[in-house]
Amino acid sequence: MSEYFIGIDVGGTNVKIGCFDSELKLISKTSITTNAEMGPDIVIDNITAAAKTLITEAGFSMEDVCAVGLGVPGPAKYSEGVIISATNMPKFKDVPIVRMLAERLGKPVVMDNDANVACWGEFVAGAGKEVEDMVFFTLGTGIGGAIVNHGELLTGCGDNATELGHLIIYPDGRRCNCGQRGCVEAYASANWTAQRATEAIEAGSESSLKEILQEDGRITCKDVYEHLGQGDELAKKITDETAKALALVCINMLHTTEPSRIVFAGGMIAAGDVLLNRIKYYFGEHIWTLKKETVEICFATLGEDAGIIGAAALAKHAKAQGQLD
Repeated sequence: MSEYFIGIDVGGTNVKIGCFDSELKLISKTSITTNAEMGPDIVIDNITAAAKTLITEAGFSMEDVCAVGLGVPGPAKYSEGVIISATNMPKFKDVPIVRMLAERLGKPVVMDNDANVACWGEFVAGAGKEVEDMVFFTLGTGIGGAIVNHGELLTGCGDNATELGHLIIYPDGRRCNCGQRGCVEAYASANWTAQRATEAIEAGSESSLKEILQEDGRITCKDVYEHLGQGDELAKKITDETAKALALVCINMLHTTEPSRIVFAGGMIAAGDVLLNRIKYYFGEHIWTLKKETVEICFATLGEDAGIIGAAALAKHAKAQGQLD
């Protein structure tokens, strides 16, 4: 009998669902609106219905499915399958989502943090292939992270390890939304990159971005990179500061886990080499000189499918490890 796996990536706005064969080849995928404001029961019912429809339209039945992988935002008790809370899903409080979904689908479900799941997708099928040790960052509204060490995800004693966006790189620095000061997220996320540009203009810096701020009332990270390409000096300064912050956290992670590869994903990597080359430059400027480092710093390759690929791969890995109930 053929073996199939379902990968589900739950976000505050949309839920992505993919069906994969035993080699993790994508057979079909779909996306539905989360409608988190309707509460956990309705959301999980909708996910169940969408998954069953996807399977049927792919030409087989739930009996052919071995397991389901699930990526969700934290914090959560991942080993227990419970979402503690979620910023973009306020009605999800202490929700036993794994049990609820498993009962509805009639299949074992394994769950992990959405950043861990995306990382696992890149590790298995993307930029992390053929390495055993990898660090993963997602660059978006905030900064998420995950670590693969000796072929396994690091989870921590409470299942919430690798909050890499909240590593402190500048003690007593900018106040982060998490409450700490000096987090890398407060310097290098998309929102904070744009915010630093806005603050500089409001403080009197000259920039072609000033017109954007006056017309739209806000500056985006994309605006910063576009004006960098036009030779704007403030955009260059802001981009350099972002790249330096990311380089510093790369150095910290190198000394912590010694990965073969450090992978950046998320919307900000659309900036391309203009960002990546600067990260590498500042990494080289600040890394120690005791020995030559061989870590590769690169961008992710799976795009928006990383979450569903990783979730399905997580389910397959759990089956191979004999962890399914």
